[in-house]
Amino acid sequence: MIKLTKLNKKEFYLNCELIETVEATPDTVITLRNGKLYIVAESPDEIVESVLKYKKGIL
Repeated sequence: MIKLTKLNKKEFYLNCELIETVEATPDTVITLRNGKLYIVAESPDEIVESVLKYKKGIL
């Protein structure tokens, strides 16, 4: 799980195993494997960094 921030400043945790794509449009849009979309405040690079940190923590 990675911690993210919605545009309304509410924080939530996302199961990063469900991420299919992350795009800057210029808002950052995360598309999950089930087709659900999240628009978040973090940049795509910050999200990739959070996913890598999470995965390193479980290995």
